[in-house]
Amino acid sequence: MDIDEILKQVPIGDIAQKLGVSEDVARQAAQEGGAALLGGLAKNAETPEGSAAIEAALAKHDGFSGAASLDDVDEADGQKIVSHVFGGNADQVAQTLTNDQKTAGIDFGKLLPILAPIVMGLIANGQKGASNGGGGGLGDILGGLLGGGQQQQGQASGGGGLGDILGGLGGLLGGGGNSGSGGGIDIGGLIGGLLGGKK
Repeated sequence: MDIDEILKQVPIGDIAQKLGVSEDVARQAAQEGGAALLGGLAKNAETPEGSAAIEAALAKHDGFSGAASLDDVDEADGQKIVSHVFGGNADQVAQTLTNDQKTAGIDFGKLLPILAPIVMGLIANGQKGASNGGGGGLGDILGGLLGGGQQQQGQASGGGGLGDILGGLGGLLGGGGNSGSGGGIDIGGLIGGLLGGKK
């Protein structure tokens, strides 16, 4: 499972209509918002308390089957998820994403609560499949999502996909963006910076 699978479950047309942008811009924004949420979840999962809180939240989203339209999305629940994932940085994360030139016109303060329940539902389903194999659990699933998302084949934007998104956030939210690696993306370092190294 990777970020592209998340995009398949997001009602891009509805989001474009609600936010008054083209579907291409909505798709790019969903990709960036999804990446930010995954990065935040992965950072939270580094601590036993954070991991337990995520596990509890995932249990509520078990059996999620995608969102055919915005009517299928509980935005109030999404707002709670965003607050848990980013803590005191939630507004700053939304503002940083909103300032991105590639997604001009998108208010991520409105978009992240739409994406959050979808992301949680997909991770819950992915975790169910992985738990049968006795893998490393939540961290492995999040790592797989983040790792898979890096391989954006032939993206028209020409950017580095997920790594660029997290890199931009990492630099603005407390360091971690300067991994110093040219081609390879230091996802761990980027996520570390994303939430200001909250331990």
